[in-house]
Amino acid sequence: MRRPARLLAGAGCAAALLLPAAPALADAPALPAHPRAVPAADGKKGQELPGMPAALDPQDAQAACTPASKATAKKQDWSRQRLDLDRVHEHVTGAGVTVALVDTGVAPGAAGLDGRVTASGDAAEDCVGHGTFLAGLIAGDGLRLSGVAPRARILALRGTDRRGAPDAPLVAAAVRAATGAGADVIAVGVALPRRDAGLTRAVAEARREGAVVVAAAAPDPPRTGGADVPARTYWPAGEPGVLAVADMVPAGTRPRSALPALGVDLAAPGAGVVSGGPRGEGHYLGGGASVAAAYAAGTAAVVRAAHPGDSPDAVVHRLTATAYPADIPQLDPYAAVTAVLPAQDTAGGRAAGAPGPVTVRDTAAADRAAGRATLFVALGCAAILAVLWSGYAVTRARSRGWRPPAAAED
Repeated sequence: MRRPARLLAGAGCAAALLLPAAPALADAPALPAHPRAVPAADGKKGQELPGMPAALDPQDAQAACTPASKATAKKQDWSRQRLDLDRVHEHVTGAGVTVALVDTGVAPGAAGLDGRVTASGDAAEDCVGHGTFLAGLIAGDGLRLSGVAPRARILALRGTDRRGAPDAPLVAAAVRAATGAGADVIAVGVALPRRDAGLTRAVAEARREGAVVVAAAAPDPPRTGGADVPARTYWPAGEPGVLAVADMVPAGTRPRSALPALGVDLAAPGAGVVSGGPRGEGHYLGGGASVAAAYAAGTAAVVRAAHPGDSPDAVVHRLTATAYPADIPQLDPYAAVTAVLPAQDTAGGRAAGAPGPVTVRDTAAADRAAGRATLFVALGCAAILAVLWSGYAVTRARSRGWRPPAAAED
């Protein structure tokens, strides 16, 4: 029985050396899991919820508004797990920050948003439901389905007609209204195929006045598939200084139905995402670059709350510099809030998107502690193996009558 015991002990030491050591300090923060290792919350089947359209059918003159959902989500969806929102909210919730949302409007009394939505005129009526859906991702405050900044305020602005068709003059007017209202973050959920001079001026003015502008890098996919479309730039995502955000699936790649886009800065969850709507207490499934942009806008809100002295360029740089490295960098709200950037970055001295060193708070100390723990384990294992080998050698020598191995064979 001694040999199995020795083998087990040796195997245990080998396993201890292969596995990462536990942090030496109990209060050291856990590092985020590898994004590709996070499974969808509901396994392969997914949640059975009605879909939230980006727009109503333009060919149907009698199209009714999106009905209230009778289904509710039973679990937290994968997107909130991926973004690690529970840990983000331990640090900051976006209180004191206003996010202007340019989309189909937002219902002021929607579940999880009541009391934190400012909307007037057409913007207070959300027939499609898409704007309210996005508002929930930015600032919703509901069980299991909280937004990124659940204490932020939403300024609802209409950038589409009643059916959800985007219009450049409407978007430009909405951006100007957001600037005049002093919005800290402006989220544009629509993507236009052509650049508009009025919108260009509105975005430039918004940035001069200190707003972080976030926009969908591409239009949301159409109802039905079509021929492959070449990659191109959409607007206002293509304007200088605007954070252009594309959608991704749990694997970190863009959905197959996504329209290709140029000049993408970040990717964020944008498929199978759960949020509420303008009517009722039920939930919907939604996706597209607009959903990803909403998550990025919510992250910009918590960054502005956590780092109120940062300029708009510094906020955009923080979001891109702390993103998980990939073909398209992937949004990481926790790192964006907690990372310690060089002084020239936080002061806005470095251009947005420029490379620079990034240190995530407390991880260096945790790594040093883990290295020391690994060294102690290695030394301990070496001592154990030495004792076991000594015992084995003595036993073999005794069985040979203390003769050398060659003499014992004779």
